[in-house]
Amino acid sequence: MNDGVEEAVAAAFREEWGQVVATLIRVTGDWDLAEECAQDAFAQALDRWRRDGVPRRPGAWLTTTARNRALDVLRREAVGARKLREVAVSARDDGPYDPNSAYDPFADPDDDSGVGDDRLRLIFTCCHPALAIEARVALTLRTLAGLTTPEIARAFLVPEATMAQRLVRAKRKIQNAGIPYRVPPAHLLPERTTGVLGVLYLLFNEGYAATAGAGLTRANLSAEAIRLARVLARLMPDEPEVLGLLALLLLHDARRGTRVDASGELVTLEDQDRTAWDTAEAAEGAALLETALRRGRPGPYQIQAAIAACHTTAATAEETDWADIAGLYGELRRFVPSAVVRLNRAVAVGMADGPDAGLALVAELEAEGELDTYHLLPATRADLLRRAGRTGEAAEAYGRALELVENTAERRFLEKRLAECRSA
Repeated sequence: MNDGVEEAVAAAFREEWGQVVATLIRVTGDWDLAEECAQDAFAQALDRWRRDGVPRRPGAWLTTTARNRALDVLRREAVGARKLREVAVSARDDGPYDPNSAYDPFADPDDDSGVGDDRLRLIFTCCHPALAIEARVALTLRTLAGLTTPEIARAFLVPEATMAQRLVRAKRKIQNAGIPYRVPPAHLLPERTTGVLGVLYLLFNEGYAATAGAGLTRANLSAEAIRLARVLARLMPDEPEVLGLLALLLLHDARRGTRVDASGELVTLEDQDRTAWDTAEAAEGAALLETALRRGRPGPYQIQAAIAACHTTAATAEETDWADIAGLYGELRRFVPSAVVRLNRAVAVGMADGPDAGLALVAELEAEGELDTYHLLPATRADLLRRAGRTGEAAEAYGRALELVENTAERRFLEKRLAECRSA
Protein backbone atom coordinates (compact mmCIF):
# COMPACT_ATOMS: atom_id res chain seq x y z
CA MET A 1 0.00 0.00 0.00
CA ASN A 2 1.28 3.45 -0.89
CA ASP A 3 1.54 5.54 2.30
CA GLY A 4 2.98 8.66 0.73
CA VAL A 5 6.61 7.77 1.45
CA GLU A 6 7.33 6.85 -2.16
CA GLU A 7 6.05 10.26 -3.28
CA ALA A 8 8.18 11.95 -0.60
CA VAL A 9 11.30 10.08 -1.73
CA ALA A 10 10.56 10.85 -5.38
CA ALA A 11 10.09 14.54 -4.55
CA ALA A 12 13.32 14.54 -2.54
CA PHE A 13 15.15 12.98 -5.48
CA ARG A 14 13.92 15.71 -7.82
CA GLU A 15 14.78 18.50 -5.39
CA GLU A 16 17.81 17.23 -3.48
CA TRP A 17 19.82 14.88 -5.72
CA GLY A 18 22.10 17.59 -7.04
CA GLN A 19 22.80 19.02 -3.60
CA VAL A 20 23.56 15.62 -2.04
CA VAL A 21 25.93 14.57 -4.83
CA ALA A 22 27.58 17.99 -4.95
CA THR A 23 28.31 17.89 -1.23
CA LEU A 24 29.65 14.34 -1.38
CA ILE A 25 31.94 15.12 -4.29
CA ARG A 26 33.33 18.06 -2.37
CA VAL A 27 33.99 16.16 0.84
CA THR A 28 35.20 12.87 -0.69
CA GLY A 29 36.70 13.98 -4.00
CA ASP A 30 35.38 10.75 -5.54
CA TRP A 31 32.81 11.12 -8.31
CA ASP A 32 31.61 7.52 -8.53
CA LEU A 33 31.55 7.06 -4.76
CA ALA A 34 29.41 10.18 -4.40
CA GLU A 35 26.80 8.89 -6.86
CA GLU A 36 26.84 5.39 -5.36
CA CYS A 37 26.35 6.62 -1.79
CA ALA A 38 23.66 9.08 -2.84
CA GLN A 39 21.72 6.30 -4.55
CA ASP A 40 22.10 4.14 -1.43
CA ALA A 41 20.77 6.96 0.78
CA PHE A 42 17.63 7.33 -1.34
CA ALA A 43 17.09 3.57 -1.21
CA GLN A 44 17.40 3.62 2.61
CA ALA A 45 14.94 6.49 2.80
CA LEU A 46 12.12 4.27 1.54
CA ASP A 47 12.36 2.01 4.60
CA ARG A 48 13.54 4.46 7.24
CA TRP A 49 11.01 7.18 6.45
CA ARG A 50 8.20 4.65 6.46
CA ARG A 51 9.30 3.58 9.93
CA ASP A 52 10.34 6.93 11.45
CA GLY A 53 8.39 9.42 9.35
CA VAL A 54 9.59 11.87 6.71
CA PRO A 55 12.18 14.23 8.26
CA ARG A 56 11.55 17.95 8.31
CA ARG A 57 14.69 18.49 6.22
CA PRO A 58 14.85 15.53 3.81
CA GLY A 59 17.94 16.89 2.06
CA ALA A 60 19.91 17.05 5.31
CA TRP A 61 18.84 13.51 6.22
CA LEU A 62 19.88 12.19 2.81
CA THR A 63 23.21 14.02 2.89
CA THR A 64 24.01 12.69 6.36
CA THR A 65 23.09 9.13 5.40
CA ALA A 66 25.07 9.30 2.16
CA ARG A 67 28.09 10.77 3.93
CA ASN A 68 28.02 8.06 6.58
CA ARG A 69 27.88 5.45 3.84
CA ALA A 70 30.91 7.08 2.17
CA LEU A 71 32.79 6.97 5.49
CA ASP A 72 32.06 3.25 5.78
CA VAL A 73 33.36 2.60 2.28
CA LEU A 74 36.50 4.65 2.82
CA ARG A 75 37.22 2.93 6.13
CA ARG A 76 37.38 -0.37 4.27
CA GLU A 77 39.86 0.96 1.74
CA ALA A 78 43.45 1.47 2.78
CA VAL A 79 43.87 3.98 -0.03
CA GLY A 80 41.02 5.96 1.45
CA ALA A 81 42.90 7.02 4.57
CA ARG A 82 43.65 10.50 3.28
CA LYS A 83 40.15 10.98 1.93
CA LEU A 84 38.71 9.78 5.22
CA ARG A 85 40.59 12.50 7.07
CA GLU A 86 39.35 15.08 4.58
CA VAL A 87 35.76 13.94 5.05
CA ALA A 88 36.10 14.11 8.82
CA VAL A 89 37.51 17.64 8.63
CA SER A 90 34.88 18.81 6.15
CA ALA A 91 32.03 17.41 8.22
CA ARG A 92 33.21 19.32 11.34
CA ASP A 93 31.16 17.10 13.61
CA ASP A 94 30.94 18.46 17.13
CA GLY A 95 28.51 15.75 18.14
CA PRO A 96 25.54 13.82 16.79
CA TYR A 97 24.09 15.55 13.74
CA ASP A 98 20.41 16.49 13.87
CA PRO A 99 19.00 16.53 10.32
CA ASN A 100 16.17 18.82 11.48
CA SER A 101 18.63 21.44 12.70
CA ALA A 102 19.23 24.63 10.74
CA TYR A 103 22.97 24.15 11.25
CA ASP A 104 24.77 23.01 8.11
CA PRO A 105 27.77 20.82 8.94
CA PHE A 106 28.59 20.40 5.26
CA ALA A 107 29.45 24.02 4.49
CA ASP A 108 33.05 24.55 3.42
CA PRO A 109 34.61 27.28 5.60
CA ASP A 110 37.91 27.25 3.68
CA ASP A 111 36.57 28.11 0.24
CA ASP A 112 37.65 31.54 -0.98
CA SER A 113 36.30 31.39 -4.52
CA GLY A 114 33.30 33.56 -3.78
CA VAL A 115 30.97 30.75 -4.89
CA GLY A 116 28.97 29.92 -1.79
CA ASP A 117 26.62 27.35 -3.30
CA ASP A 118 27.76 23.72 -3.40
CA ARG A 119 25.98 22.92 -6.64
CA LEU A 120 27.22 26.00 -8.42
CA ARG A 121 30.76 25.44 -7.12
CA LEU A 122 30.68 21.86 -8.38
CA ILE A 123 29.34 23.02 -11.74
CA PHE A 124 32.39 25.27 -12.04
CA THR A 125 34.56 22.32 -11.01
CA CYS A 126 32.99 20.03 -13.62
CA CYS A 127 33.44 22.66 -16.31
CA HIS A 128 37.22 22.28 -16.34
CA PRO A 129 38.79 23.68 -19.54
CA ALA A 130 40.67 20.38 -20.08
CA LEU A 131 37.35 18.78 -21.04
CA ALA A 132 35.52 19.42 -24.30
CA ILE A 133 32.63 21.83 -23.79
CA GLU A 134 30.05 19.14 -24.65
CA ALA A 135 31.58 16.80 -22.08
CA ARG A 136 31.61 19.49 -19.39
CA VAL A 137 27.94 20.29 -19.86
CA ALA A 138 26.83 16.66 -20.21
CA LEU A 139 28.76 15.44 -17.18
CA THR A 140 27.44 18.24 -14.98
CA LEU A 141 23.86 17.67 -16.08
CA ARG A 142 24.18 13.96 -15.32
CA THR A 143 25.92 14.20 -11.99
CA LEU A 144 24.63 17.35 -10.39
CA ALA A 145 21.30 18.01 -12.07
CA GLY A 146 20.25 14.36 -11.96
CA LEU A 147 19.22 14.24 -15.62
CA THR A 148 19.31 10.77 -17.13
CA THR A 149 21.62 9.81 -19.97
CA PRO A 150 18.66 9.61 -22.45
CA GLU A 151 17.49 13.09 -21.42
CA ILE A 152 20.95 14.55 -21.97
CA ALA A 153 21.32 12.70 -25.28
CA ARG A 154 18.08 14.26 -26.51
CA ALA A 155 19.22 17.71 -25.35
CA PHE A 156 22.37 17.29 -27.50
CA LEU A 157 20.52 15.54 -30.34
CA VAL A 158 22.86 12.53 -30.26
CA PRO A 159 22.18 8.80 -29.78
CA GLU A 160 21.96 7.57 -26.19
CA ALA A 161 24.93 5.22 -26.69
CA THR A 162 27.06 8.12 -27.92
CA MET A 163 26.21 10.19 -24.86
CA ALA A 164 26.92 7.27 -22.51
CA GLN A 165 30.40 6.87 -24.04
CA ARG A 166 30.99 10.62 -23.79
CA LEU A 167 30.19 10.57 -20.08
CA VAL A 168 32.47 7.60 -19.42
CA ARG A 169 35.35 9.23 -21.31
CA ALA A 170 34.90 12.49 -19.41
CA LYS A 171 35.09 10.74 -16.04
CA ARG A 172 38.11 8.75 -17.17
CA LYS A 173 39.89 11.90 -18.32
CA ILE A 174 39.26 13.57 -14.98
CA GLN A 175 40.80 10.59 -13.22
CA ASN A 176 43.76 10.10 -15.55
CA ALA A 177 44.61 13.79 -15.79
CA GLY A 178 44.30 14.25 -12.06
CA ILE A 179 41.86 17.14 -12.46
CA PRO A 180 41.24 18.39 -8.91
CA TYR A 181 37.76 18.52 -7.45
CA ARG A 182 37.97 22.09 -6.31
CA VAL A 183 36.73 25.51 -7.26
CA PRO A 184 39.32 27.56 -9.17
CA PRO A 185 40.50 30.94 -7.87
CA ALA A 186 38.12 33.78 -8.60
CA HIS A 187 40.32 35.17 -11.42
CA LEU A 188 40.06 31.84 -13.29
CA LEU A 189 36.27 31.52 -13.04
CA PRO A 190 35.59 33.39 -16.33
CA GLU A 191 37.33 30.70 -18.41
CA ARG A 192 34.69 28.23 -17.24
CA THR A 193 31.73 30.55 -17.60
CA THR A 194 30.70 29.25 -21.05
CA GLY A 195 30.27 25.71 -19.74
CA VAL A 196 28.43 26.86 -16.63
CA LEU A 197 26.01 28.95 -18.68
CA GLY A 198 25.43 25.97 -20.97
CA VAL A 199 24.58 23.77 -17.99
CA LEU A 200 22.08 26.24 -16.56
CA TYR A 201 20.52 26.83 -19.98
CA LEU A 202 19.96 23.13 -20.68
CA LEU A 203 18.81 22.51 -17.11
CA PHE A 204 16.15 25.19 -17.51
CA ASN A 205 15.14 23.84 -20.92
CA GLU A 206 14.57 20.36 -19.52
CA GLY A 207 12.35 21.89 -16.85
CA TYR A 208 10.54 24.17 -19.30
CA ALA A 209 9.84 21.51 -21.93
CA ALA A 210 10.57 18.02 -20.60
CA THR A 211 11.89 15.64 -23.24
CA ALA A 212 9.79 12.77 -21.87
CA GLY A 213 7.17 12.02 -19.24
CA ALA A 214 3.54 12.87 -18.62
CA GLY A 215 3.91 16.58 -17.87
CA LEU A 216 5.11 19.26 -20.24
CA THR A 217 7.21 20.95 -17.56
CA ARG A 218 9.42 20.02 -14.60
CA ALA A 219 9.09 23.12 -12.47
CA ASN A 220 11.76 22.09 -9.95
CA LEU A 221 14.46 22.01 -12.65
CA SER A 222 13.50 25.41 -14.02
CA ALA A 223 13.41 26.91 -10.53
CA GLU A 224 16.83 25.47 -9.71
CA ALA A 225 18.31 26.85 -12.94
CA ILE A 226 16.95 30.31 -12.14
CA ARG A 227 18.22 30.11 -8.56
CA LEU A 228 21.73 29.19 -9.67
CA ALA A 229 21.66 31.84 -12.42
CA ARG A 230 20.85 34.45 -9.76
CA VAL A 231 23.80 33.27 -7.65
CA LEU A 232 26.04 33.48 -10.71
CA ALA A 233 24.76 36.97 -11.58
CA ARG A 234 25.62 38.16 -8.06
CA LEU A 235 29.05 36.60 -8.44
CA MET A 236 29.73 38.08 -11.90
CA PRO A 237 27.55 41.23 -12.15
CA ASP A 238 29.66 42.75 -14.93
CA GLU A 239 29.45 39.75 -17.28
CA PRO A 240 26.73 40.57 -19.85
CA GLU A 241 26.14 36.99 -20.94
CA VAL A 242 25.45 35.96 -17.33
CA LEU A 243 22.86 38.72 -17.08
CA GLY A 244 21.56 37.76 -20.52
CA LEU A 245 21.03 34.16 -19.46
CA LEU A 246 19.16 35.15 -16.29
CA ALA A 247 17.03 37.55 -18.33
CA LEU A 248 16.25 34.79 -20.83
CA LEU A 249 15.20 32.34 -18.11
CA LEU A 250 12.98 34.89 -16.38
CA LEU A 251 11.30 36.01 -19.61
CA HIS A 252 10.47 32.42 -20.49
CA ASP A 253 9.46 31.46 -16.96
CA ALA A 254 7.01 34.37 -16.87
CA ARG A 255 4.84 32.38 -19.29
CA ARG A 256 5.18 29.01 -17.54
CA GLY A 257 1.79 29.09 -15.82
CA THR A 258 -0.08 29.54 -19.11
CA ARG A 259 1.70 26.88 -21.16
CA VAL A 260 -0.74 24.17 -20.08
CA ASP A 261 -4.43 24.45 -19.27
CA ALA A 262 -6.26 23.15 -16.20
CA SER A 263 -6.35 19.62 -17.66
CA GLY A 264 -2.64 19.59 -18.47
CA GLU A 265 -3.05 20.15 -22.19
CA LEU A 266 -0.40 22.17 -24.05
CA VAL A 267 -1.37 25.74 -24.98
CA THR A 268 0.54 27.33 -27.85
CA LEU A 269 2.13 30.76 -27.47
CA GLU A 270 -0.45 32.45 -29.68
CA ASP A 271 -3.32 31.00 -27.63
CA GLN A 272 -1.93 31.73 -24.16
CA ASP A 273 -3.69 34.17 -21.85
CA ARG A 274 -1.20 37.01 -21.83
CA THR A 275 -2.95 38.72 -18.93
CA ALA A 276 -1.97 35.74 -16.78
CA TRP A 277 1.76 36.02 -17.51
CA ASP A 278 3.95 36.94 -14.54
CA THR A 279 4.45 40.62 -15.30
CA ALA A 280 6.90 41.17 -12.43
CA GLU A 281 9.14 38.34 -13.64
CA ALA A 282 8.93 39.58 -17.22
CA ALA A 283 9.79 43.13 -16.14
CA GLU A 284 12.79 41.90 -14.17
CA GLY A 285 14.00 39.94 -17.18
CA ALA A 286 13.58 42.94 -19.48
CA ALA A 287 15.51 45.18 -17.06
CA LEU A 288 18.35 42.66 -16.82
CA LEU A 289 18.49 42.42 -20.61
CA GLU A 290 18.72 46.20 -20.92
CA THR A 291 21.56 46.25 -18.39
CA ALA A 292 23.39 43.50 -20.27
CA LEU A 293 23.02 45.18 -23.66
CA ARG A 294 24.44 48.44 -22.29
CA ARG A 295 27.73 46.58 -21.74
CA GLY A 296 28.18 46.59 -25.53
CA ARG A 297 29.25 42.93 -25.74
CA PRO A 298 26.35 41.01 -27.33
CA GLY A 299 26.25 37.25 -27.11
CA PRO A 300 23.89 34.34 -27.77
CA TYR A 301 22.03 34.50 -24.45
CA GLN A 302 21.41 38.22 -24.80
CA ILE A 303 20.06 37.69 -28.31
CA GLN A 304 17.78 34.88 -27.17
CA ALA A 305 16.57 37.06 -24.33
CA ALA A 306 15.80 39.79 -26.86
CA ILE A 307 13.74 37.28 -28.85
CA ALA A 308 11.86 36.28 -25.70
CA ALA A 309 11.26 39.96 -24.94
CA CYS A 310 9.67 40.43 -28.37
CA HIS A 311 7.05 37.88 -27.35
CA THR A 312 6.44 39.12 -23.80
CA THR A 313 6.07 42.76 -24.85
CA ALA A 314 3.48 42.02 -27.57
CA ALA A 315 0.01 42.75 -26.16
CA THR A 316 -1.53 40.20 -28.54
CA ALA A 317 -0.21 37.41 -30.71
CA GLU A 318 -1.06 39.44 -33.81
CA GLU A 319 1.16 42.31 -32.62
CA THR A 320 4.27 40.10 -32.41
CA ASP A 321 7.07 41.56 -34.51
CA TRP A 322 8.02 38.38 -36.36
CA ALA A 323 10.28 40.24 -38.80
CA ASP A 324 12.35 41.49 -35.87
CA ILE A 325 12.44 37.99 -34.39
CA ALA A 326 13.58 36.52 -37.72
CA GLY A 327 16.36 39.11 -37.85
CA LEU A 328 17.45 38.27 -34.31
CA TYR A 329 17.61 34.58 -35.18
CA GLY A 330 19.78 35.48 -38.14
CA GLU A 331 22.10 37.31 -35.75
CA LEU A 332 22.03 34.35 -33.35
CA ARG A 333 23.30 32.09 -36.14
CA ARG A 334 26.58 33.98 -36.08
CA PHE A 335 27.15 32.81 -32.52
CA VAL A 336 25.35 29.45 -32.62
CA PRO A 337 25.33 28.05 -36.19
CA SER A 338 23.16 25.08 -35.24
CA ALA A 339 20.35 23.41 -37.11
CA VAL A 340 17.95 24.07 -34.22
CA VAL A 341 18.57 27.83 -34.46
CA ARG A 342 17.93 27.65 -38.19
CA LEU A 343 14.69 25.77 -37.53
CA ASN A 344 13.54 28.46 -35.13
CA ARG A 345 14.39 31.08 -37.72
CA ALA A 346 12.31 29.16 -40.26
CA VAL A 347 9.32 29.47 -37.94
CA ALA A 348 9.85 33.22 -37.57
CA VAL A 349 10.31 33.69 -41.32
CA GLY A 350 7.17 31.67 -41.96
CA MET A 351 5.20 33.92 -39.62
CA ALA A 352 6.73 37.12 -41.04
CA ASP A 353 6.80 36.35 -44.78
CA GLY A 354 4.23 33.60 -45.14
CA PRO A 355 4.24 29.79 -44.72
CA ASP A 356 5.88 29.08 -48.07
CA ALA A 357 8.97 31.11 -47.10
CA GLY A 358 9.27 29.12 -43.89
CA LEU A 359 8.71 25.80 -45.67
CA ALA A 360 11.59 26.52 -48.05
CA LEU A 361 13.95 26.84 -45.08
CA VAL A 362 12.54 23.70 -43.48
CA ALA A 363 13.12 21.80 -46.73
CA GLU A 364 16.81 22.74 -46.58
CA LEU A 365 17.09 21.31 -43.07
CA GLU A 366 15.29 18.13 -44.10
CA ALA A 367 17.68 17.65 -47.01
CA GLU A 368 20.69 17.94 -44.69
CA GLY A 369 19.33 15.25 -42.34
CA GLU A 370 20.87 16.59 -39.12
CA LEU A 371 17.48 16.82 -37.41
CA ASP A 372 16.06 13.52 -38.64
CA THR A 373 15.22 12.35 -35.11
CA TYR A 374 14.08 15.74 -33.78
CA HIS A 375 10.29 15.76 -33.55
CA LEU A 376 10.02 19.53 -33.84
CA LEU A 377 11.31 19.45 -37.44
CA PRO A 378 8.28 17.59 -38.87
CA ALA A 379 6.05 19.37 -36.33
CA THR A 380 7.22 22.73 -37.69
CA ARG A 381 6.68 21.59 -41.26
CA ALA A 382 3.21 20.39 -40.30
CA ASP A 383 2.26 23.69 -38.68
CA LEU A 384 3.43 25.73 -41.66
CA LEU A 385 1.53 23.43 -44.05
CA ARG A 386 -1.59 23.76 -41.87
CA ARG A 387 -1.32 27.56 -41.97
CA ALA A 388 -0.95 27.35 -45.76
CA GLY A 389 -4.18 25.32 -45.99
CA ARG A 390 -2.39 22.17 -47.19
CA THR A 391 -4.04 19.97 -44.56
CA GLY A 392 -3.40 16.65 -46.28
CA GLU A 393 0.34 17.19 -46.34
CA ALA A 394 0.17 18.63 -42.82
CA ALA A 395 -1.45 15.43 -41.57
CA GLU A 396 1.42 13.37 -42.96
CA ALA A 397 3.95 15.62 -41.25
CA TYR A 398 2.08 15.44 -37.93
CA GLY A 399 2.16 11.66 -38.22
CA ARG A 400 5.96 11.75 -38.61
CA ALA A 401 6.29 14.04 -35.58
CA LEU A 402 4.19 11.62 -33.52
CA GLU A 403 6.64 8.83 -34.34
CA LEU A 404 9.44 10.85 -32.71
CA VAL A 405 7.86 12.72 -29.78
CA GLU A 406 8.28 11.28 -26.26
CA ASN A 407 6.55 13.85 -24.07
CA THR A 408 2.94 12.91 -23.35
CA ALA A 409 1.57 16.46 -23.32
CA GLU A 410 3.22 17.25 -26.66
CA ARG A 411 1.94 13.96 -28.06
CA ARG A 412 -1.64 14.81 -27.16
CA PHE A 413 -1.28 18.23 -28.78
CA LEU A 414 0.08 16.74 -32.01
CA GLU A 415 -2.70 14.15 -32.06
CA LYS A 416 -5.25 16.95 -31.72
CA ARG A 417 -3.70 18.85 -34.63
CA LEU A 418 -3.59 15.67 -36.71
CA ALA A 419 -7.28 15.05 -36.06
CA GLU A 420 -8.11 18.64 -37.07
CA CYS A 421 -6.23 18.26 -40.34
CA ARG A 422 -7.88 14.96 -41.16
CA SER A 423 -11.35 16.32 -40.44
CA ALA A 424 -10.62 19.33 -42.63
